[in-house]
Amino acid sequence: MNASRVWVTVAVMAATIMQVLDTTIINVALPHMTGELGASPDTISWVLTSYLIASAVFMPLAGFFTDRFGRKKYLLVSIAGFVIASALCGLANGLPEMVLFRLFQGVFGAALVPLSQAVMVDTYPIEARGKAMAIWGMGVMAAPILGPSLGGYLTEIASWRWSFYINVPVGIVSFLLALRFVPDTPIRARRMDWLGFGALALAIACGQLVLDRGAGDDWFNSSFITLSTLLALAAFLAFVWKSVAGQGEPVFDLAVLKDRNFAVACLISLATGLGVYGGMLLLPLYLENLLGFPTLDAGMYLVPRGLATFVSMSLVGHFSGRISPRTMVAAGLLLSVAGAWMMTGITPQTAGSYILWPMVLQGLGMGLVFVPMSTLAFATIPPQMAAEAAGLYSLTRTLGSAVGISVVSTYLSYSTRVNWAGLRQYITPYNAHVQQFLAPLHLDMQKGGAGVMGQVVQQQASVQAFVSTFWLITLSFVVLLPLLLLIKSVKGLKTAQVIAE
Repeated sequence: MNASRVWVTVAVMAATIMQVLDTTIINVALPHMTGELGASPDTISWVLTSYLIASAVFMPLAGFFTDRFGRKKYLLVSIAGFVIASALCGLANGLPEMVLFRLFQGVFGAALVPLSQAVMVDTYPIEARGKAMAIWGMGVMAAPILGPSLGGYLTEIASWRWSFYINVPVGIVSFLLALRFVPDTPIRARRMDWLGFGALALAIACGQLVLDRGAGDDWFNSSFITLSTLLALAAFLAFVWKSVAGQGEPVFDLAVLKDRNFAVACLISLATGLGVYGGMLLLPLYLENLLGFPTLDAGMYLVPRGLATFVSMSLVGHFSGRISPRTMVAAGLLLSVAGAWMMTGITPQTAGSYILWPMVLQGLGMGLVFVPMSTLAFATIPPQMAAEAAGLYSLTRTLGSAVGISVVSTYLSYSTRVNWAGLRQYITPYNAHVQQFLAPLHLDMQKGGAGVMGQVVQQQASVQAFVSTFWLITLSFVVLLPLLLLIKSVKGLKTAQVIAE
């Protein structure tokens, strides 16, 4: 293999892995970050959603900036900006700072995955392009699998801040190699519908703000939440109008949504974010806060899920052509339902070995959903609209991740408060069960017993809240099954024919 081609591969793969890794590496560190950043359990999720939202907003600009400044310059700026933002995240001393720096991470990281894929495609000849895409795909798959365990290890031996600092040396190597070996592309004139883009960005930002802050601000009893909701709706309608009726090149040609398969696939992709990313938020919080697991152990419990996803995605290619994509997606959703349902049986005494099986089932299920769903989404799209569809599909998937995390976080917090209020009414000095519980401890409600019972009630309220939230995730997978009936089967379609990133 050509030596410069090897260094190009190393450069762009390092950038890709660095960006994808940051979607999962801090999940297990969130309980540690809560105290140091002065956050609450329901606001610490902003560290995840701010990154995803910024990536979603700036993803449509990747093609524009590539044409205007050249691929190499844009790649170098993206890598440098991502590394600087990562270092700032590691230095953050409060939640507002962290959210701001994570936004910068998302802005600069948004283009790294599509740019790296484009560089790989152009670097390798046609006969070696399949191998190149396999290498690229392995990196994209491996990073989320390694993220939780690596984050847990770094947090355990050093600090959660090293989950961000680790990007600095990797990013510097990637930057220097890209500067030396990645070829540039010609600069071309390119128009952008800035009004449409601004409306889309405002709609996404305000909508996410409502989801993240709604519970804390008492929803529509807050003028701020009400105003943000109205702005989100107005901006979204303006984006739709500009895309449909506006002049020039729209951010997205929404005519692609007329394809039924693609529209349904986008809806399913959006909705699966609740179960996939919401579950990845819940498990570390449960293991560390309620079961008292070390951070490294909590991260390791997420690894089987990622490995199972890798295995099932490999099986998808093997059975392509023999089993229809729609059947694979249905099987994947059913496995995800089973895995989420098993998590509704957790208690404070649940053994770690029990949790492994739900993780494996969910991982197998997601692997059977992702690739076949992409296949169905693009099966009936005209070739001239494939690039447009790929951008919109990636946007819905990223938005689904952020929305899913926000919904799960908000519901968990709400359910904890409701359960606390419901259980607290039974904690009185006259309750025989309370007296019986405190008697072996030689306590009563007037002599130290109130504090003990408060801790017990808080634990039980939290456990019930986690169970309720896992039920929510279970139902979110169940309601997607009927949507598969809306997808038209395409005869002779092989899953391996379509790769959408």
